Amino acid sequence: MFGAKIESFNIITLRETGMRGTTEYEIVTKDDIAEVSFYRIRYTQSQDSRELDRRVVCSKETIIKLLNGCHILSWRGFVGECPKDVLDGIAFTFEATVNQDKKIYARGSQNFPEYYGDFINGLRDILDNKQNMIIT
Repeated sequence: MFGAKIESFNIITLRETGMRGTTEYEIVTKDDIAEVSFYRIRYTQSQDSRELDRRVVCSKETIIKLLNGCHILSWRGFVGECPKDVLDGIAFTFEATVNQDKKIYARGSQNFPEYYGDFINGLRDILDNKQNMIIT
């Protein structure tokens, strides 16, 4: 159904909510380019408001390599219930449309799919590395 690898993507969002606030990574594809954005979520006037913190543009292949390296296809349907006796921590919601129209959805609370930390670190590296990227 999904194929062995991710070959393309349309949009990917990863929202993390913790005691210090909420953030969101968004990755969209435009031709052979991927736009990676990092937002801080503010709660104002009874609704969430996304405030862009930074955005970079990189090759679509860079993102596809990260997605496959972190085995994102295996995240489909992951539900990580909060471990017993954990009162706070990080909750996440991951949504992606890959390989034309295939949906991946995962969520958890202080319980993450395998390679989650590697994926977050990869996104941070992309956002922090200004070489060979266009900063907007």
